[in-house]
Amino acid sequence: MNHTVLTKTYNDLPFDKKEILRYVDCKVSTPETEKLLNECIEEIKNKLSYKICFCVLPVKITEHSIDFDAFKVNSEKLSLNLKNCEKVIIFGATLGTEIDRLIMKYGKLSPTKALFFQGIGAAGIETLCDEFLKDIKNELNVNLKPRFSPGFGDLELTTQKDIFKVLDCSKKIGLTLNDSLLMSPTKSVTAFVGITK
Repeated sequence: MNHTVLTKTYNDLPFDKKEILRYVDCKVSTPETEKLLNECIEEIKNKLSYKICFCVLPVKITEHSIDFDAFKVNSEKLSLNLKNCEKVIIFGATLGTEIDRLIMKYGKLSPTKALFFQGIGAAGIETLCDEFLKDIKNELNVNLKPRFSPGFGDLELTTQKDIFKVLDCSKKIGLTLNDSLLMSPTKSVTAFVGITK
C-alpha cells in the first residue's frame, strides 16, 4: 500500500548552548569554553541542513506484534509506547553532511573542537526533532507519545530498513543507511511517534 511521504525543511534553528555543553560533558563553563563554543557555532551557522521526511501510518497492536500496514515489528516496549494509538508518525531527520565534515576535519586539527562539533550535532538533531513534533502537534491538533527509535529498548535496529524503505529517506532528504545499519549523515534520527487525541 502506498503512503504519502511529506518533507519539511527548517532554517536557522536556535543553538542550545547548555545542551551542547551537557553533550560534551562540560560541567563548568569557563570564558575559554564559551569562546570555543561560540567559535564553533559561528563556523557551522547557516551551514546545517535541517530536513525531515515523514508519513502517517495506521497501527494495530496484537500482543507485542505491531502492524503498520507497510511493515510489521515485534517489540514489547514499542507496543506499550503506542498503546491506545490508531495512527503513528514515522520520520527521518538529518542535519546534513557539513557537521560530519567539520567533525572529521577537526578530529585531526583540534580534538577539542571536534568534540564541540559532536555536541552541536547531538543537540541540533534533538532541537530539530522537537521543533518538528511541536509543529505536527499543532498542525494536526493531536497529542503525541514520546518518540521511539530503532535500537531503543527491545526494538531491533534492523527496523531502520523498513523505515528507510517506506520513507525513501535517501531520495527525500539525502539520508542513507549502510549495511551495518549506520546512518549517513551521522547526525540523523529515525523514530516512531504515536498519535493520540
